[in-house]
Amino acid sequence: MAISRRERVRAWFAAELRPDGDGRDGLGKVLLASLRASGYGAVGAGFGILALYTVPILLLTGFLSLLGLGRILVAPSMQWVRLLAGLERRRLHRLGHEVESPYAGPDADPPASFGELRADPSARRDLMWVFLHGTWGLLIGATLLQMPFISIRDVTYPLWWTFVPESEQQILNGFIETNSQGTAVLGFATGIAVFVLWLLFGPKLLDLQARPGVHLLGPDPDIDLSERVARLTATRAAALDAHAVELRRIERALHDGAQNRIVAVAVLVGAAKREIPRDPDRAVDILGRAQDTVEDALAELRAVVRSILPPVLEDRGLAGALNALASDCPVPCTVDVDVPGRCPASVEATAYFVVAESLTNVAKHSRAANASVEVRRRGNTLTVTVADDGRGGADAGAGSGLAGITRRVEALDGTAAVTSPPGGPTEIRVELPCGS
Repeated sequence: MAISRRERVRAWFAAELRPDGDGRDGLGKVLLASLRASGYGAVGAGFGILALYTVPILLLTGFLSLLGLGRILVAPSMQWVRLLAGLERRRLHRLGHEVESPYAGPDADPPASFGELRADPSARRDLMWVFLHGTWGLLIGATLLQMPFISIRDVTYPLWWTFVPESEQQILNGFIETNSQGTAVLGFATGIAVFVLWLLFGPKLLDLQARPGVHLLGPDPDIDLSERVARLTATRAAALDAHAVELRRIERALHDGAQNRIVAVAVLVGAAKREIPRDPDRAVDILGRAQDTVEDALAELRAVVRSILPPVLEDRGLAGALNALASDCPVPCTVDVDVPGRCPASVEATAYFVVAESLTNVAKHSRAANASVEVRRRGNTLTVTVADDGRGGADAGAGSGLAGITRRVEALDGTAAVTSPPGGPTEIRVELPCGS
């Protein structure tokens, strides 16, 4: 059965304004998303103004350099471009885009001549972004910023249009002149239309504004490919090492624990069988010891299984599992988890292991009075931070549990950083990629 154009439009509006099946909640979320888009769009417009004023400076620098007069201006101009691009990367990071800096570090020198500029593809991409953001990005940011104000102004226009001079009797930001009551009512209609367009297309306009930065401000694809190959090779080696270490740990746990207890059970059961004809009471005592040993073996087997993939993660999710760890920690510990939805099982298991190992170190070595666990997901990155107010001095290179944390994290292409000066405090910060 064919669907009419009117029904398709109605279904599209329903999908946009009622994403959760609740009109009020859906409209509130759309309104917040549009407000967020206008806020970040305004920040992007500010960067666009800076980029727009940078363009003539760059053109003048280039012209003077061709004449041999402005070569000393190349380095400071490119340093300014790099600073402006760094600000945009921070904005993109807050929007959930993972745009890595293509430079070796904040102290990397910018190009100081046209020859160096031609040899640096990342610098050329920064310049291209400046030109695009100073025009395209500024226009979109100004539109995002003006739309809510235009809608409010035009909706209320019929109430106050008679009190302003004729030169200001306009709607749609001056595109339409309205100097009569009949045309003033048009302002109410245009205000509603602009408001609906802002609700529906505000986040999409923000994505369009961010797109040049996402594509241009990261590492050059050709250079990034070789770096990724090297990084993936190191990550694969770390994953294999972590897997081998985990297998050895499980083998030791089964061999030294459960296996020995099961052998002891077999010996006790054999002794009980021999004692039954001679001394039944002693046989009962031996069987009781065998039962206790079996229960200990089962407890050790459960501990091994929990260390592989804790069932509490499946039953209660990451937040519930971490709260359970904190409740078992002898040091008072607070937990703050802000993770919308579920992460991949391997990421949740690694985060759980990081917190479990860190709290074990806090209890055994830190002499801390308080500890805290904070887990945040922003975009496709899960950040886990465990801190305590203990004596500090933790060393990840000393072969302790911190080294195991680093191996596990690197196996998932994540990063781990330990800050623990003598005297404390200690902070373990882990970032894990968790694409949806």
